Amino acid sequence: MTFSRELIERFARTQRVAVLTGAGVSAESGVPTFREAQTGWWAQFRPEELATPTAFRRNPKLVWAWYVWRRELVAKAEPNAAHRALVELEQRVPGFTLITQNVDGLHQRAGSRDVIELHGNIARTKCFDEDVVIERWDETGDVPPRCPRCGGLLRPDVVWFEESLPADALARAFKCSAACDLFVCVGTSTVVQPAAELPFHALAQGATVVEINPGATPLTRRAHHVLAGAAGDVLPALLRVLPKVP
Repeated sequence: MTFSRELIERFARTQRVAVLTGAGVSAESGVPTFREAQTGWWAQFRPEELATPTAFRRNPKLVWAWYVWRRELVAKAEPNAAHRALVELEQRVPGFTLITQNVDGLHQRAGSRDVIELHGNIARTKCFDEDVVIERWDETGDVPPRCPRCGGLLRPDVVWFEESLPADALARAFKCSAACDLFVCVGTSTVVQPAAELPFHALAQGATVVEINPGATPLTRRAHHVLAGAAGDVLPALLRVLPKVP
């Protein structure tokens, strides 16, 4: 894989990088995308029937069981070459922010330190009523378990349909996108709002925008550099040609 001198020089001199990652990065670790996860017994349900507050109120036991199953799938996955390359890139750039739409925690497991999770984390649990993360609770046999603070039902700490993204995470993502010199969009279709706005926000503020994705997206025609391919191939190859940090 070859890269333009302009792109290499831009990476080499940048001081502030923001990276947005999507489902394509996790898919390379074998994590099924949101809809691909509907296999086996779960194929009879649409994700929209399970991933909403309305669905949880209607049948909390079913929704909890689906997320237990999805957590088991994620637990079997390991960070891939793209995750590890982003850890190395973070070490090379003075100001680096990683923004992810993924909920699997693979970036942190790979060693990324500064991660903004726009859609939450499937490994965390929170109280449905109080919207507070709960780390421990009594195993009473209730499905879902009960909140030790208020007795309400527990749920996964992910953003469902009908819900807004965490305000603090979203605000920080837009702030970092506006302040970066270089914005890298990796493995995302750039159609899921409001995350899809981030690269365009960076463009409007004068940042150089790089897209890494196997196929074309709404961002492709606007990006300064388009690197077509899997993130696990493109990112390590790019790092190999970038100057080493002294």
